[in-house]
Amino acid sequence: MNKAKRIEIFSRLRDANPHPTTELNYSTPFELLIAVILSAQATDVGVNKATDKLYPVANTPEAILALGVDGLKSYIKTIGLFNSKAENVIKTCRILIEKHDSVVPDNREDLETLPGVGRKTANVVLNTAFGQPAMAVDTHIFRVSNRTGIAPGKNVLEVEKRLMRLVPKEFLMDAHHWLILHGRYTCVARKPRCGACIIEDLCEFKDKND
Repeated sequence: MNKAKRIEIFSRLRDANPHPTTELNYSTPFELLIAVILSAQATDVGVNKATDKLYPVANTPEAILALGVDGLKSYIKTIGLFNSKAENVIKTCRILIEKHDSVVPDNREDLETLPGVGRKTANVVLNTAFGQPAMAVDTHIFRVSNRTGIAPGKNVLEVEKRLMRLVPKEFLMDAHHWLILHGRYTCVARKPRCGACIIEDLCEFKDKND
């Protein structure tokens, strides 16, 4: 795929959705961090249902730490892997209080020291909370990047590095959200909705559906 085609793809995605954002509900970097930790192998809808009840009660490191593991579990028990996630969130809150003055770090190195935070979670926080160009490659982005030919790669890190290099700079800040939403609603896993796709004529997928 050449640069001109990528520019056209992202121009169309931008025209269709000029200000894309995460579908997780949050109002502070801390709320986003916790929501992203909870979202691993869970849907944004499911996470929002839990945090919509949790955040009015506890939405700071101190308040969630005060709930304790069992108290937190009562709010997030509808989310997959809630036992380990509760442990990680409580540990993360303690580290934020003790080492970062209760402030979410705005750099990858510190973010990745937090329990439950890997590279993908760090990328979401850096991009969405702090406005840094970063590419959190989930299953949707991995699929869309490979299927369309935008940035094929054998693994998540390869796709991330290729996207960071190949996505034209003017689109880099929002590309992560456009690709996730495209994969979630149009370029779906089992049978992509090619007939309803705004970039179908630019996509290099060989087995398109009508």
